[in-house]
Amino acid sequence: MSDETSLIQRLLRIINYWTHRKKGERVKDKKVGINSIDEYIATFPETVQEILKEIRGVIHSEVPDVQESISYQMPTFKLNGKRIIYIAAFKKHIGIFGASGVVEAFPDELSAYAGPKGNLQFPINQPIPYDLIRKIVAFRVSKIL
Repeated sequence: MSDETSLIQRLLRIINYWTHRKKGERVKDKKVGINSIDEYIATFPETVQEILKEIRGVIHSEVPDVQESISYQMPTFKLNGKRIIYIAAFKKHIGIFGASGVVEAFPDELSAYAGPKGNLQFPINQPIPYDLIRKIVAFRVSKIL
């Protein structure tokens, strides 16, 4: 089976799951077919893939021992089993989730990116602040250690 066929089958499973799931039902990672961050990134257009890969590289350079997984259908980065952040791509922005405390720690730098419930939204049509993401990761690691 080719990589393209495999990707199409995974995407069809995702669509099928979301169209047939019951309202309020929790998503089960294994049922939708995305099992790695590489697979997640591959589902997006090339420009978004490059942004996600760069963010992933920033996280790895800041935390060499980072553990990767998919949780809540998002790339998840952990240290010693504890979540650092989740990232996700959307039509118009890249989201960072689960970064509790960062908006309060960097109010001036993050006010333009603050989304609902303390999440961050970086518009895709603007330069992504990779240095700021590095600071966010370092801050979250300091809270874990």
